[in-house]
Amino acid sequence: MRLEARNLVRWETAVTLLLVLVFASGAGFSPDFANSDNLSFALGDLSEIALIALPMTMLVVCGQVDLSVASVLGLCSALTGKLWDGGMSIETIIPLVLLVGLVCGLVNGLLVTRLGLPSLAVTIGTLTLYRGLAYVTLGTEAVSQFPQQYSDLATKSIPGTFIPYPIAFFAVLAIATAITLHATGAGRAMFAIGAQEDAAYFAGIRVKRIKLVLFAVSGLVAGFAGIVFTLRYGSARADNGLGLELTVIAAVLLGGVDFDGGKGTLGGVIAAVLLIGILRNLLMLNDVSTEIQSIVTGLLLIVSVLTPRLIAVVREIRDRRQALAAGAAATP
Repeated sequence: MRLEARNLVRWETAVTLLLVLVFASGAGFSPDFANSDNLSFALGDLSEIALIALPMTMLVVCGQVDLSVASVLGLCSALTGKLWDGGMSIETIIPLVLLVGLVCGLVNGLLVTRLGLPSLAVTIGTLTLYRGLAYVTLGTEAVSQFPQQYSDLATKSIPGTFIPYPIAFFAVLAIATAITLHATGAGRAMFAIGAQEDAAYFAGIRVKRIKLVLFAVSGLVAGFAGIVFTLRYGSARADNGLGLELTVIAAVLLGGVDFDGGKGTLGGVIAAVLLIGILRNLLMLNDVSTEIQSIVTGLLLIVSVLTPRLIAVVREIRDRRQALAAGAAATP
């Protein structure tokens, strides 16, 4: 356990150092990068990714995954636009939309925990289902002209700082998530489930309940991210957030969370989210197309999956050679 903890710290430290290096390079390469307006924009641009990455981290630590989050975001965005266009007040719309996000997460969780289906397969299916429901709800239309006071909360920064309001809300959720994951019995249970689910079950951990709650929270946060996305861009569309789930997964894995579960830290994930946000901002400042940005995200996803596996293989080979050498030395 101590060895694994040291490995995680090294991985988190490496991501953080890379973040600092990329930030320093960006500040030196582009004169507009480090000004407060651009930093505020860059942070706001990763609001939804950062928010969704929090419950996703806990899910992956548990050995689960939710690929439907971007579709839930799109469905909640479309529903926000449909209800607003129908004359409903935004104060009524927000709790209704959050409830829909929660229900979407519960559907995922029930399919996984009650029917015993793999979360990867389930959420690939609901990814398509929820996106289809978004198009049924709003079609290809776009709805805009939302209340200015709510749009300001999604787009403006805290007075006297360059920190957007959604990022401030993310910081509060991140603290709560970090405490839950790393300083409570529930967090230890998540790591135990990810490391060995059967052993966790026989140890008395409520495995199904924890998974169900995490999927529900994932849907709820994705619904909230859909509201933020809609107000930030001032446009409700069925295709909002398309492909966002891959960026979230890339951030979680790049942050050092093992896709098989049982290992990871939230600090590493937050550093990875910021790293991806800075890279995206630098690419936009240099007029790099969204297609190239998608390629960069895909490469980061591949690297984040392959690197721990390669490190594990190298370590296994090294340990095997050391064991053989020790055995040979002990032989008279």
